[in-house]
Amino acid sequence: MEAFGRRPTKRISLAYQNLVQVPDKILKSECGFEAEELDLTSNKITSNFTFLLDLPFLHTLILDRNGITSHAQFPQLSNIQTLWVNHNKISNLGIFITRLCKSFPNLRHLSMMNNEAAPSYFNGGTFMQYKDYRHYVISHFPDLITLDDGAVDKQERSEAERIYASIVPARRPSVK
Repeated sequence: MEAFGRRPTKRISLAYQNLVQVPDKILKSECGFEAEELDLTSNKITSNFTFLLDLPFLHTLILDRNGITSHAQFPQLSNIQTLWVNHNKISNLGIFITRLCKSFPNLRHLSMMNNEAAPSYFNGGTFMQYKDYRHYVISHFPDLITLDDGAVDKQERSEAERIYASIVPARRPSVK
């Protein structure tokens, strides 16, 4: 039964499969084509994300624990609103965020916890490094609602935009 008149989300989980790529048979199936959420947690997918082009309705992508680096390239997908890349090998925040802005311009929820590029108390970062990381990321995504485990409030967004106004490219209106 559908809760409150909404249809259920079509979700594919390929977590913990030791995959280096997503099998074509999944992508070519009706379930794959219609997928809105894809969970690839704990696999070995580090690059070659072109398979995402075969998932036109995808809005949530979970890539935790895959060995993804700062140089990962994703196709441009304006439908992606949620991206989790926790526990990967992302070390250069500038490179990674620049690529994400181009690939996922309408991102609303991003989680990068336990990556070198996302300093926090838990991975040896200072409070100031953590705040700067948040400001940098928030300044690049005008529609971001949550970053890691915390909501983005108006005051934090204003501060982020003030700090990084000179380096963030002019924003085009988001596609909703």
